[in-house]
This record gives sequence, structure tokens and C-alpha cells, in this order.
Amino acid sequence: MSGNADTRTDGRWEAAADGRFAEVACDESGSDGENLVGGNTAVFAHASVALPVDVAAECVAEIRRRIRSPAQEYKATHLLREKHRAVLEWLLAEGGPIHGRAHVHLTEKAFFVVDRVVGLLLEDAAQSRTLYRQGPRTFGAAEWQEFLQAANRLLRVRPDGDPAAAGAPFFRAVDALGRAYPDTEAAGVLRRLAAGRSRADAYRARVQRTPPLFPVLNPLFPAIRLTAAHWSAGGRTVTLVHDQQNALTPGRIARIVQSARRDGIGLGGLRLVDSRDDARVQIADFLAGIARKIASDALGGSGDPVLTALLRPYIGAESVWGDTANWASIGPPPENPGRAAEINSAV
Repeated sequence: MSGNADTRTDGRWEAAADGRFAEVACDESGSDGENLVGGNTAVFAHASVALPVDVAAECVAEIRRRIRSPAQEYKATHLLREKHRAVLEWLLAEGGPIHGRAHVHLTEKAFFVVDRVVGLLLEDAAQSRTLYRQGPRTFGAAEWQEFLQAANRLLRVRPDGDPAAAGAPFFRAVDALGRAYPDTEAAGVLRRLAAGRSRADAYRARVQRTPPLFPVLNPLFPAIRLTAAHWSAGGRTVTLVHDQQNALTPGRIARIVQSARRDGIGLGGLRLVDSRDDARVQIADFLAGIARKIASDALGGSGDPVLTALLRPYIGAESVWGDTANWASIGPPPENPGRAAEINSAV
């Protein structure tokens, strides 16, 4: 994009964003299913926007006008190109088209694995952060990665190889690390995990006997519940309009809606659409991809301070993030961590 691109904020966007909307459009970026370790991305992002259809369509048209790419379908990658930096900043800026009308739930995938395996074996959330904080610096990058992969395999509904033996590599890794680093805080957590072998065996038996409707390692399902909780706060009822996603089967959608209502979340319904047919979902798709990239860069130590600051107002405090050292620059402090943990673990 040329250097003289018009990137000023425009009052018409602020006016259009006023009011409450019964429908909220959603999309995700960084989905690798249950393969959270060693996959394509380190972060999962679920974005949602509350805009009228005509305003969203005008926003997409404005992005096209500013970028001027011949592509039939625009994606976040168009906005993330350095030559279109001005357009990206315009989209996220205060007074821009989505400011105050969008939300992003982030999941740091490696921490999600640690949190889930500790939750299964110990039911002690505090130990998740202790292990995640101390593990890499105690064991080293390579051994820590092997531990994460073994934990991922233990929890997957359909692990590679014999499902009944999925726990063996995990407990071998736990034992080896505990013996190699016996007098460390991280090894103390591992010893407690080793004592939970019967819980792991019971979990694998349940999974083999009756595969769960919601795999414990897929971050999409809790993200949807937390998105609904965010937009329905204050007694509102919302319908989520989500981009087509194979994981969102009719049975899962029905259960998500039922369980959300049971738990006091004002989720009126969840329906799937083709993003190409709904400009609101296209905006959510842009935001999800943008947020994943900005957050991933920050997590990896190469964050852009300007973009991170622009993204921060959109990030939900209930996001699942283990690296507290860089979270302060990415998102806000949790307002009600107990409630967020309850919603996050419900599916």
C-alpha cells in the first residue's frame, strides 16, 4: 500500500458500533484439533464481532479498497503484509470499524496441554503454572518438548499406536525427568503426577470404551462457551454465527447450547455459515488470524509493541495463557479467574 494511504479513524464507524446485537459472528485461527504440540501454530485464537451485516460489508469493502488485491477472498495474511501495515492499524485502532465491538479468546497451546494433564492427574490448577513456568528452564528445551508430546499423546482421544498404552511414554518421561532433576520444584510436581497413574489409566479406559463428545484437548469448545459468556454478560441473550467447522457437529452444537444455558450463559443458539456469505464472519476471520500472529510473535519474543498494544483491548481476560512474563503486554489481568476456569473446563 502506498505511504499516503488514508488511515484516519472515521466517526461513522463509532456511530455504527453503538447498540446491542442479538447475533455475534465468530471464526478461529490456528486449529490443529487435538495435536497441540509440534503442530503448525503455538497459539489458537477465537475471534468474535458484533456488527450489523451492512456495517460489516462496508468494512470488508473498505479493506478491499485500501489493499487493492485482485484476490477473490481476503484473509488475515493480506492485512499482515508489511506494505498493508497502515490498513491493519486502521482496522484495530480506537475509533476504527471494530473497536469496542470485537473480542478474542487466546489459547497458548502448550500451556493448555499442561493444564489439562495436571487437571486430570492432580486437580490442582496452581501446579499447572508452577510446572509450566519451571519445566523448560529446569529440564531444557528438548526434554521439555518430549514431555509435552507425551502428555499430548496421553490425552488424545485417538493417539498413534495402541490407545491402551498411551500412558506409558508419559510416565516414562515423568520418571526420567524426576530422577534426573530430583531437587527441583518442577520435579516435585512430576512426582505428584506419577502418583496419579490410576487416574490416567481410568481416563484411557473411559476414552476407549466411550469416546467423549468433546475431546479434552480441543480448545475450540471452551472458547465458544467463553465467547458466549462474554457477549451475554449483563443478562443479554446472543446467537453465535460461526464459520463452518467440521468439529462443530449437530450433536456438539446442541450440547454446547444446552450446557451453556444450564450454567447461566445466555446462548440462544449457534449456527454455521459459509464465511464467504457473511461479511461479519469475514471480519472475525481477519481478527482471529491477526490476533494469532501478533500473540504468537509476542510469545516467541519477537512481538511488535505497536501491534500488540493495538490488539490488547480486544483480548479476553479469560484467555488460557501460561507465560505470565509476556501476558501483561498481550492481555488484561483476569477479572474473575474462578469463573473463567469453571467455564473453560466445562467441555
